Amino acid sequence: MRQCELLGISRSTYYYRPRPISELNLELMRLIDEQYTKTPFYGVPRMTAWLRRQGYEINHKRVERLMKLMGLQAVYPKRRLTVASKEHKIYPYLLRGVEIKEPDQVWSADITYIRMLRGFLYLVAVMDWYSRYVLAWELSISMEKEFCLEALDKALKISCPEIFNTDQGSQFTSREFTGRLENEGIAISMDGRGRVFDNIFIERLWRTVKYEEVYLHDYGNVREAKEGLTRYFEFYNNERIHSSLGDLTPQEVYFKGRKEVSIPRWAL
Repeated sequence: MRQCELLGISRSTYYYRPRPISELNLELMRLIDEQYTKTPFYGVPRMTAWLRRQGYEINHKRVERLMKLMGLQAVYPKRRLTVASKEHKIYPYLLRGVEIKEPDQVWSADITYIRMLRGFLYLVAVMDWYSRYVLAWELSISMEKEFCLEALDKALKISCPEIFNTDQGSQFTSREFTGRLENEGIAISMDGRGRVFDNIFIERLWRTVKYEEVYLHDYGNVREAKEGLTRYFEFYNNERIHSSLGDLTPQEVYFKGRKEVSIPRWAL
């Protein structure tokens, strides 16, 4: 849809009509997001106790409801924004003991919560493990699978990995998502439940994005969030050096030796 293209947002964001959330709940969600980024091992009881120490007289049921809305599940030591579906096939984790030696050997995708001044969004990204290069990303107000499919389609226009790793969320286990991967001959890998290190590189990406971009700005609307994250991912891919990459940028590492592949205009 043309309106979505002009705003630079996913089609699912355009059609979704969110229920209103009180100012207090939005404030609590902002605090929960920041504290959970620092201490991802905080479940509902600890988060409730921490919020009470900040002066908020709330009960654990409210905290549990807000964390569920944000996709933060206390039973796992990592942020889990996706919920598995019993009807979808779960694939085994293929990366235990595997040495990542080159670009396009392994890609991964995940979803995180992005706060705004008066609301919130969900961000999905597709990353190359070897280079840390972010191949594609999309924003959405809802957790429907469409924005994940749009990010996957954008990434597959650049290249194709040998293995694609995700968590067991319904967006990634959906027949539409796994079918796209299978049609390209890509091996599908999924994190084991509760295993915080199975998708560690993209978990580190979320922490970096939040501390270096999201927490420094109060996005007033979806457009501002899109513009801010666009600038940040351009910086992250093309200018931000990584000591683990020998002080090179993700773009330099990803495209090194791949001269036959042109760098997409949106990534520059």
